[in-house]
Amino acid sequence: MNRPVRAGTDPDEARARILEVAEEHFRRIGYHKTSVADIASELGMSPANVYRFFPSRDAINESICGRVLNEVADIASAIARTNAPAMQKLDRLLTAVHRHNKTKLVEEKHMHDLIVVAMQENWTIIKAHVERMVAIFEAIIRQGIEAAEFEVEDVAKAARAVKSAFTPFFHPILIEHCLQHGEDTEAGLREQIRFILKALGKSG
Repeated sequence: MNRPVRAGTDPDEARARILEVAEEHFRRIGYHKTSVADIASELGMSPANVYRFFPSRDAINESICGRVLNEVADIASAIARTNAPAMQKLDRLLTAVHRHNKTKLVEEKHMHDLIVVAMQENWTIIKAHVERMVAIFEAIIRQGIEAAEFEVEDVAKAARAVKSAFTPFFHPILIEHCLQHGEDTEAGLREQIRFILKALGKSG
């Protein structure tokens, strides 16, 4: 049980505890069924007090969405920092991100649904996440060019092309569609990664 947020609580601590309770509710019953009153009640505060720390319910939704998206970006960043050839990094990264998103659908459906709505409604946090992922792709492609693994003239365009080519295995709605129709996403993923690496000019 979360401790009440009392008057005088540090604002950063209060915001963190509000998000902690909100995320727990989102994961358990879904964000559509979670009200600001539910969050406030568990923290021993009024709904009006919650709005002292967040300007709107949408701000809470975006913050929780950002936490979920950060899980993906952290996986990608960790792989990008490893000491491995660029083509191996890109392969591992795309595979790991796809499997993470697929697991989210199967094991954390409520959070999957939150990301679906965020993407459908073009929340600001989605754009920021996509830009972060593209930046990670750029860094790996640049490494590949320096190591003569890739032959690309425009790194920024190549990174966005990778993002576009990977979309069927990255977008939650498309992943859900594949699973609902019994499609083998792993086989398709392997084929698409081979296509991406070949397009980048993978040597050998």
